[in-house]
Amino acid sequence: MGVLARASADELEAAWAALTPTPPVFRYLRRPETGMVMVRGRIGGTGQRFNLGEITVTRCTIALANGTVGTAYVAGGLPRATALAAVFDALLQTEGPGGPLATHIVAPMAQTQADRRHAAAAKAAATKVDFFTLVRGS
Repeated sequence: MGVLARASADELEAAWAALTPTPPVFRYLRRPETGMVMVRGRIGGTGQRFNLGEITVTRCTIALANGTVGTAYVAGGLPRATALAAVFDALLQTEGPGGPLATHIVAPMAQTQADRRHAAAAKAAATKVDFFTLVRGS
């Protein structure tokens, strides 16, 4: 679900268009709605928690024709992408972790996201400055 929540709207639309033979029938239990949530952080990852600020989040819950319920929370105000992520969540529940949706749609999305993270990390590493101290006299 994390991969689907981080996927771009274009990636989700392309995955939706790739569903064969036709996209599944679903109904909204909770239509996409956008709100704010507080993000908390820790200094150094281990210190005391503090309120970092608020971010926009869109949530949606759907039910497939067979009754399977899918839910998605996506950062940002993307109602269509959130609805598609919820549908994919329900589809993944019905087919299991090794099914074609996980293999042909979610796995490539995960690889694309990993590639983006590695590229960003490499770009940041290129600007790293190593500081050292010289000892004067002894």
